[in-house]
Amino acid sequence: MTARRRALLGLALAAAFTAPALHAQTTWPTQTVRFVNNFPAGGPSDILARSVSQVLQEATKQSFVVENKPGAAGNIGAADVAKAAGDGNTLLFGIDTTFTINPHLYPNQGFKVSDLKPVIVMASSGMLIGVNPSTGIKTLTQLVEQSKGKALNFSSAGSGSPGHLAVEVFAEATKNKLNHVPYRGNTPAVTAVLSGEVDGGTLATPGMLPHVKSGKITALAVTSRQRSGLAPEIPTVGELGLKSLEQEVLYVVMAPASTPDALVQQMAKAIGDALQRPDVKARLANLDLFHEGLAGAAAAKRLSGLNTRYGQLVKATGMKVE
Repeated sequence: MTARRRALLGLALAAAFTAPALHAQTTWPTQTVRFVNNFPAGGPSDILARSVSQVLQEATKQSFVVENKPGAAGNIGAADVAKAAGDGNTLLFGIDTTFTINPHLYPNQGFKVSDLKPVIVMASSGMLIGVNPSTGIKTLTQLVEQSKGKALNFSSAGSGSPGHLAVEVFAEATKNKLNHVPYRGNTPAVTAVLSGEVDGGTLATPGMLPHVKSGKITALAVTSRQRSGLAPEIPTVGELGLKSLEQEVLYVVMAPASTPDALVQQMAKAIGDALQRPDVKARLANLDLFHEGLAGAAAAKRLSGLNTRYGQLVKATGMKVE
């Protein structure tokens, strides 16, 4: 055998042995995957994590475990994932505010935003602006007018939450102040509107809607770019001439920054495919979520744009964690 033929045979054998190894490195998952949800169980991001994990478990025959690590407006769970190995075995399922609002509110989040990278923006949702009927307010215009004379009390799911930001967005857009009253979660924030403990709130639509339909909360508008699929009769803030009140919550999957891009792309495709399953699409619709499916540079650009916008807003309004 000539030296040339021996060299070619050696290359062929090397390729035969290394090809499976390379395939193994890019096949995900190879062991149990931990989905960390940085908010309490039962919320939209938690339901999404459990829905996607179930589909992926069926498809890959690997175990997926959802672990809730709430606290500090999502910072605690995010810090946990930021410290994990970039091997695809630990991912964060949460919302954008951890990366777009919190950096401007918390001097120390327990991690740097650059410690994590986006895998996929799964979905988005608007919120519903609703008030207690005792206020006499029936339209968004009336809310703006009434808030000129006095500062109305609006509840939120907690300091740094989307509802808290909505209070500041309102102040910036209308130059009228709403008093922010934080609660421990969306449910008690909605209960406060129901009882009249506060005048109103800008909160997750599914939690408000049953009370709107029963007449116990008056719906004024939704903050998304498009009307709610659950309540298409409620106008958007843009349709009512207050497009500056637009605000959407993004549901995101993040990975440790050290995760190879090829692996991130593979995970994004797997999660994106799971979101297209009819049962998962139905679950999104029931949560009033709109499919996004942004990955890679598109996801990073969307988050970066919100980070800039909210940073300017926090600075302009003096928004603080209470």
